[in-house]
Order: sequence, then C-alpha cells, then structure tokens
Amino acid sequence: MVTTPPLPLLTLSLLYLAMHASSATHWQDVQVLKQLKGTIAPSSIPPASCIDSWDFSVDPCDSLFSDKFTCGFRCDDSSSRLTELTLDSAGYSAPLSAVSWSSLPYLQSLDLSANNFSGPIPQSLSGLPRLRRLALSRNSLSGPIPHSLGSLTQLEEMYLDNNMLNDSIPPALNGLKNLRRLEFQGNQLSGELPDLTQLATLNFLDASDNALSGNLPAALPPSLVELVARNNQIQGTIPAFAAPSLQVLDLSHNKLSGSVPASLFTHPSLEQLTLSFNQLDSVQVPGDSGLTSPLISVDLSDNRIRGLLPGFMGLMPRLSALSLENNELTGPIPAEYAMKVLGSGLGTAQFERLLLGGNYLFGAIPGGFLDLKAGSLTVRLGDNCLYRCPIRFFFCEGGVQKSFDQCRAFGPIIP
Repeated sequence: MVTTPPLPLLTLSLLYLAMHASSATHWQDVQVLKQLKGTIAPSSIPPASCIDSWDFSVDPCDSLFSDKFTCGFRCDDSSSRLTELTLDSAGYSAPLSAVSWSSLPYLQSLDLSANNFSGPIPQSLSGLPRLRRLALSRNSLSGPIPHSLGSLTQLEEMYLDNNMLNDSIPPALNGLKNLRRLEFQGNQLSGELPDLTQLATLNFLDASDNALSGNLPAALPPSLVELVARNNQIQGTIPAFAAPSLQVLDLSHNKLSGSVPASLFTHPSLEQLTLSFNQLDSVQVPGDSGLTSPLISVDLSDNRIRGLLPGFMGLMPRLSALSLENNELTGPIPAEYAMKVLGSGLGTAQFERLLLGGNYLFGAIPGGFLDLKAGSLTVRLGDNCLYRCPIRFFFCEGGVQKSFDQCRAFGPIIP
C-alpha cells in the first residue's frame, strides 16, 4: 500500500492563499442579491441601471464597476461581505418584505430611496446588527413602523420619510442609542409624538406632514438641535423644553393653544422659532426682556394672540426677522420696533423683515418708517387700524387699513 506523504507546511500555506486569492462574494450575500433582482418587476428595470447591470455569471465583489456590476454596493476587502447597498432612483418596483435582509449581517448602509418599493417595512431588517444608515425615503411603503427596528443599536441615521406608513411611532425606537438623525415626515402616522429622551445622541427629528395628535412630550432628547413637526394635529400647550442644544423649533400648522412660553425667549441656543398657524393666544414676557436671547427669526403669525405688541422683541439683540401677522394685537407700534427697523437700536441687529399686517394696531406710523426706502427691507403694516398709512407707502402694502367700524367693533380702546 502506497501512502502519500503529508504536504509540507509551506505548500499548505501556498495552497490556502491560492484558494482564497480571489475575493469571492459570500454565498449568502450573492443569494440575497439574486433574490432582490428576482423580486423586482422586470418592467421597472430601466436599461443601464444598477440592477440591469447585475450579471451573476461572474462574482459580484470581483467585478465591481465593471460592465457586469456598474454600481450598487461595496464589499469588505478582507471578508468579501457586502457592507453597503445603494440602488439608484430608477423607480424599481417590488415588495421589500420578499427579500431576506437578515442574510446580510455585515451590511452597514442600506439606501433604497426614491424607488417604488411597496408593502410593509420588513421585520428582517432588525437582523442587520452592524447597520448604521437606513434610507427608505420616497417609496410606497405602508403599514406601521416595526417595533423591531429599535434593536438596531448601531444605527446613526434612519430615513423613512415620504411613504404611506401609518399607526403610531413606536416608543421602542428609544433603543436606537446611537441615532443622530430621524426622519419620518410625509407619512400617515398618528397618535402622540412619543417621549424619545433616551436617544441621547439624537440631533435632528422631522415628523412633519403626518396626522400626529395629542400633546407634545414634556421633554426632548438633550442633544436635539432641530425639531420639526409642522402640519400635524398636535394640540395642548407648549412645554418649557429644557433641551439645551435646541437651535430650530418648528411646530407650525398644528392646534397648539395657550401662551408662547417665556422660556423660549431665554433659551441659551434657540435661533429659529416657528409657531405660525396655531391657536396661541398670548406671549409670555421673559424676565430678562429677551436681552440674552440668541433668536434670529420668530414667526408667530396666524394665531389668536391678543394684547399689545410684545415690546421686548425690539430689544432682542440678534432678532432680524419677526412675523406677527394675522393675530388680534392692538396698540401703537413700540418705539423699540422703530429703532430696530432703522438699525439704531444700541447693540441689536436691524430688522430685515417685520410683518405686522392683519392686526388692530392703531396710532400714527413712527416717523422713522417714513425714511425707509422701498427694497431696503421687508415691512408690512397693511390691514390694521393705523392713522394715515396709505398703500403708496411700501410698508403699508399688503392691504388697506381696516374701516373705522371694524376697528371700533374690536375694542373701545382704539380711538
């Protein structure tokens, strides 16, 4: 009997290297890619698109940017596992739930935005433990946001906007401990905006253009820089948010009532405040008269705010855009506003945009306004009860003054 002597160690090493010299794509990853292409409706695959170029007669990771695999994904050089998968905005049509996404455990970025993917968000996405970016924007996805997505603890960005998602926002999203950006605007989500204060790294949250209702959460994530939740059905009062990093707050086009809290005018970092088209009825005066406020833009238009114009806003050092249009404010235009319009306020920014139309302001136009040149800045004083504000003055455009009967009917204080 003849026995074959064992191969020397060096020979074994060379044989191993030869067998693994090509970075063959992991078989599970190839399986998912084939499954994804097979699921997409052939009629939605345009020529020369990413999917159209996928030809499995060759190995994907060995053929990136060739005529077989022109684009679509990136492979890890050491393990030949897919780390990124991005499909061009070609309008591909397929149910996402038909793909076994959990078979791509090395995936770090999944971007399927701006196509026509349909059906529910797959539960199998929760089986991607390394995922850092999930982008499913501008598709036709429906159903609820799966609670299981809260298990993606490495996720930093999640884009679910402009779909047809419904039901409530699951509090389970608090499990996304590394999340920095969360967008689900342009859906049909309902219920309350949940308390997401456990998201300690969240910077940006956009929940606009949904059907959210109920009250605002009492607190926001401490790292939040921008909260946008316009065009919903949110009601109740505005809490005194303590989020120290907040710079932009947009809650316009809702059903908020009560006062604009003084805390918003003493907030240490808030620069843009938009609360237009609500049912707010008053503005609280801050204890420091807003002298420390970093606010640059304030829009409180189209509410039900009554009383005198808040004079303290003319003292806010950085405020350059103020809109109080279409409320029920009365009284004369404060001298602080006139000084700020002319840029003569001591140590304060000039008003570049001052919109006060559609109220019940009365009295004479402050003299300084008459020195303004058309085009120098935007000022609207039309549709008030002001004395001698003909529309030939550019700042009186946007509507003639109310009639004497309208003004007197509003309140006996108007002379």
